[in-house]
Amino acid sequence: MAQSSLAKLAEIRRAHPLRNSFAEIKAEMGQLERLAVWITEHVGTMAFFLAILAWTIFWLGWNFLAPPRLQFDPPMGFVFWLFISNMIQILLMPLLMIGQNIQGRQSEARAVHDLDVNIKAEAEIETIMLHLERQNDMLVAMLEKLGIRLDEVLKQTS
Repeated sequence: MAQSSLAKLAEIRRAHPLRNSFAEIKAEMGQLERLAVWITEHVGTMAFFLAILAWTIFWLGWNFLAPPRLQFDPPMGFVFWLFISNMIQILLMPLLMIGQNIQGRQSEARAVHDLDVNIKAEAEIETIMLHLERQNDMLVAMLEKLGIRLDEVLKQTS
């Protein structure tokens, strides 16, 4: 009985193979989309954020603290204030991308876990259904052996 249940379950799985929609979408992406994903994955890292921060501190420090003849980009007043107001946006962009990448990895992990749970649940349901069908066959055989017709039993329970 257990062997036939497992064989039937394997047959069902072969008839209805599972799909990895993430892999399908990734395979359909063009080169520009792949480049965009690559940039997003690499720009949205703490290393990129720290590189931007280090460069900004170096640039700002050099242009304010170096002797005037060595400054490569001496700031004017309004440019400095423009720089400060835009720094928040410039530094926030990679931080937001880092957060989005982390959330994306988490949601992908959840999706994979959900798929595993669904596969296990489907296998358990199929096994239960096979056992119920077997029990039904046994009950029908018992009724026939006792000389009771199935339609009579069904009429009495309705």
